[in-house]
Amino acid sequence: MSAAPESRIPGLGGVIVCGGRSRRMGRPKAWLPFGGETLLQRTVRRVGEAAWPIVVVAAPEQELPPLPSDIRIVRDPVEGRGPLQGIAVGLGALEGVCDAAFVSSTDAPFVEPALIRRLAALRAGGFDIAVPRAGGHHHPLCAVYGCSVRAEADALLAAGRPRPFFLFERVRTLIAEAPLLLEDPILAAVDPVLRSLCNLNTPDDYEAALREAGISRP
Repeated sequence: MSAAPESRIPGLGGVIVCGGRSRRMGRPKAWLPFGGETLLQRTVRRVGEAAWPIVVVAAPEQELPPLPSDIRIVRDPVEGRGPLQGIAVGLGALEGVCDAAFVSSTDAPFVEPALIRRLAALRAGGFDIAVPRAGGHHHPLCAVYGCSVRAEADALLAAGRPRPFFLFERVRTLIAEAPLLLEDPILAAVDPVLRSLCNLNTPDDYEAALREAGISRP
């Protein structure tokens, strides 16, 4: 990865969860072209500007586009349990390496390193998790988690409670509304409408993101 080490947050790793089935998109999101790279490659690159090391959580037989050799790929042993399973697997891979991790979905083409830094700073104020909420929705796949919450996540999964919100109820969680996030002047300058929270679920979402980024449709 090309980002200078000093641009990264000490003790913060990154987890990219990409084992979803992409039903509404109709094809694997990780492979969607986005300029001169795939969507997964772009997300890995942008997250890697603020967090390191990076772990990519994939389904057991999932094929991925080429990634740098220093990106660790971890296979999720259980499919179909939703994002909390991927979060737990990714945090487990970073336990003992990092204090916390920024967790992202594959389909986050506009995630800003400034958002990652803001969430990490908020979590460091005495919380286990800092998760954005905007438009009435939580964004568990655009949040910072302490690696220590992995045990709670595993317990919830074992109990058949696989929603990330159940984890938020069990540990010290800061729900970061948009005004709180945008109190950071750097984030407010580069992402005033929080496009960092955007993800791509349908072909229309994908085409709109390409237009927004000024990228020709492949």
